[in-house]
Order: sequence, then C-alpha cells, then structure tokens
Amino acid sequence: MAKRYKAPTWGSIFQRSVVSMTRQGMRAGQSAMASMVKQTVRQTLKKRKPPAGAGQWLQGVAMGAAGMRRYRLYRPPHVKVGERLPLMVMLHGCSQDARTFANSTRMNVIAARERFMVLYPEQDRVSNPQGCWNWFDTTGGRAYGEASLIMSAIDQATLLYGADRARVAAVGLSAGASMAALLVARHPDRFKAVVMHSGIPPGTAHSTISAVGAMHGLRATKSLAARPLRAVAAWPPLMVIHGSLDRVVSPHNGHAAVQAWAAAAGARATATRSVQRGTRYATNVTDYKRKGSTIATLVEVARLGHAWSGGAAKEFFSDDKGPDASRMAWTFASKQFRQ
Repeated sequence: MAKRYKAPTWGSIFQRSVVSMTRQGMRAGQSAMASMVKQTVRQTLKKRKPPAGAGQWLQGVAMGAAGMRRYRLYRPPHVKVGERLPLMVMLHGCSQDARTFANSTRMNVIAARERFMVLYPEQDRVSNPQGCWNWFDTTGGRAYGEASLIMSAIDQATLLYGADRARVAAVGLSAGASMAALLVARHPDRFKAVVMHSGIPPGTAHSTISAVGAMHGLRATKSLAARPLRAVAAWPPLMVIHGSLDRVVSPHNGHAAVQAWAAAAGARATATRSVQRGTRYATNVTDYKRKGSTIATLVEVARLGHAWSGGAAKEFFSDDKGPDASRMAWTFASKQFRQ
C-alpha cells in the first residue's frame, strides 16, 4: 500500500497552516529573511539523492520585493550550446517540496526522454508553515508576491539555463494548481498551457477563510470574463485533472474551472468519452472547443482521492493506480507548443 493512506489530509494541513499564520501575523520581518537565507545555505550543503532521470539537477534562488524562494531545475542530458528547450513549471502542494514533488510525479523521467526542462519552485516554511503556496491571499497581496517570485525563477531558467521563453507551461497539484492558475491569470502571454491537478480556480477565494470554504466546494467561482484581467478569452488552454473521490478539494472545483475557462472563450462542451487502460483507474474526458480548437479539457479520474494520478507508489499524496497525469500534462502542453 502506498503511504498516501497514512498521510495527514491536506485539509488538516491547510487548517493548521491558517491558524499558525494568523498567530505569526507580521512578526516575520527581517528575522524571517535571515531564517530563509540560513535555510537555503543548509539545503545547499545537505546532500540528497536527486530524483530519477539522467541529467542535471540544479538549484537556484529567485529574489524580489516579496523575498526569496529556492527552486530546482532539471535539465535533460546532452543539451547543446544555444539550444532552447520547452519548460514545464511544476508547483508542489502542501507538505511537499521540489524534490518530493519531482519524485512523486516522475516528470524528470519524461523530460529526459522527450527533451524538455522542468522547473520546481519551492515554497518556504516561513511564508507558510506547511509549505502551501498562499494562492488564496489576494486581499493581503501575498499571493501576488509569490507569483512574482515564481516568474523570477522562470526568467532565470530562460536566461541562465536555455529554457525557451516561448514554450512554457504551468502545472500544479492542489495549492500548486491554484497558484498555477493565478500565474496564468496575471501573465497569460507568458504561458502556452496550464494544467490544474486537484486545484481551485481563480476567483473562488480571496482569503484564508474563503479558501477553506472553496476546498469543500462551498464557494462559487466568479465569471472570468467579468474580472478586471486582460484578454481573458486569449488565455492559454487549460487541462483539469481531478479525482472523483477527492475529499480534500471538492471535484466541484474541477468542473468550475473548465466551465469558467470555456465560458470566457465562448467554447462548448463536446461529448464525454470514457478511457480505460489496463488496470488503471477509468477516466471520463470532456473537451471544450471553439472553432475546432480545444480551450479546456476536464479529466475526471474514478476512484482517485487527493493524490497525483499515476504517481510514485511510495510517496505521499501520490496514487500509482491512476492514469499517468505527468504524461497527460506533457502531451497536452506539447501540443500547444507546436501551434
């Protein structure tokens, strides 16, 4: 049995995080920055086995007005001088970090075979004690600050390591999925695709309290077209992957995300098709199209809880019995890269 069934639920992790952040308030200040620097040094010196996948497992730090965040970057072997490769930005969920998320998703293995880079921005425990991205704190501004730091990490990947600025996709799990959607909402011209795995769509929460309600499907998602965001209809295509047995983030959020995306672009749902591969969990796939182009895709995975579908069996929040979400994410993004 995978460890996922013994792991604490992300609902309890998120709620503990809310209580802890409330108590901490604004006391972080300069001591928080000093702690982050020390933690970065410790992690740099600490030797750990890199995730699977032949190639380079690099590390860096993105800095900005909101502070700093560590990141890891996977580069496949034999990258030629001047060669530009696509970039998949992978945003982890609560209680995970770059390394555990890479191990769970095994995206590096696909990257080595298909030749693309993978960027893993990492949330720090000073900004969120449970390692959750603060995607919900749009009122306080922390969500936008963290989004800016992630964009800084993407810029470093393109400037320093040869990632192709014109071929970037954002992928996330749970809190990371919600942050991925926020990134695209703020910088739609920088991404070719976005993949939300078990996340909450933008416009559904704006604070810690409303985020808890959104997780349980108790919050309505506002129309994207009505929001003061630029060129909503021109946002990159969206894929949503969500388990039917998710008790942490209600599957209602997956439906709300694709419907909001489709409505903003004037897309219509096509006939749902069922997919079953071997002994993997079955899926129901619905595409939303406009003039023949796919605007959004919903992949509902039967019997999947709050875990990365098709992930490594021995990792938390990972279910090896589901269809391969990493392969689905890359296939979806690579199609957009070719257009």
